[in-house]
Amino acid sequence: MDSITCPRASLWVIDRLPPLTAAMAKRKRGTQQADNKLNDATVAPLPQKKHYRQRAHANPFSDHSLEYPAAPRHIDWSTHYPAYANTGKLPEFADVGCGFGGLLITLAPLFPDTLMLGLEIRVQVSQYVQDRIAALRVNAASEAAASSTEGPQTAHYQNISIVRANAMKFLPNYFAKHSLSSLFFLFPDPHFKSRKHKARIISPTLLAEYAYALQPGGIVYTITDVKDLHDWMRSHLEAFPLFAYVDEETLRAEGKGPIIDAVYTSTEEGKKVERNKGDKWLACFRRIEVERREKVDLLT
Repeated sequence: MDSITCPRASLWVIDRLPPLTAAMAKRKRGTQQADNKLNDATVAPLPQKKHYRQRAHANPFSDHSLEYPAAPRHIDWSTHYPAYANTGKLPEFADVGCGFGGLLITLAPLFPDTLMLGLEIRVQVSQYVQDRIAALRVNAASEAAASSTEGPQTAHYQNISIVRANAMKFLPNYFAKHSLSSLFFLFPDPHFKSRKHKARIISPTLLAEYAYALQPGGIVYTITDVKDLHDWMRSHLEAFPLFAYVDEETLRAEGKGPIIDAVYTSTEEGKKVERNKGDKWLACFRRIEVERREKVDLLT
């Protein structure tokens, strides 16, 4: 994959799923593996978050150790989705700031033929998601081999992957024009201080990039437990000419109920809000097309 390297790049580059054994070897898992003694050697232990400690948020304006593709056409997606190699399929769902991958893993069996990509800037968190997906793939393959039932396997987890990326800077490097059908912003960093609002993931400049990547009819899903951030995201999306608000009832009537349910409940932050009996604020917008005005001859 042709790539451009950020300044002060280090060895922490995550752009594809590594082999499960190599990834697991980097973590202290002596006790974990001892607690997971299984008869079937092909069953992989799931990673534990305690081995992937990381700050809750990262500064998107800092120099991070990243490599990113020069353009979407330079990405070899077969390294992310080997089961779909040579099919021409591209990611259709993108979870920006995917955290520990709860949404991806919940949606994977619900849309087994839809490729999904998570973008996460934090090193340890993105590594955790990689290890988790790798383990789930191994376990799913083992279960399929041991199962006597016939029919397609939905929970194979071959349709999800993650890249360590700064979506505020490099999202167009991963997604071609109109390639996405769903774009998720779940419990993003609220950046409470006014001087930090420029770092919020929803802004007029970034909305232009999201509209570019999202196909007409595609949906932007936003949810937060911070009312001020909800008002901010909704007001900016409503003011942008290529997005139109769509209520939850309409989306459920269109068959997107499972997606809405996952948006509410699948993430670590969403579960934390539920435990604390907090509020969740959902706002969804549809990508619309606007007819271009014909050129007017000012001399007539």
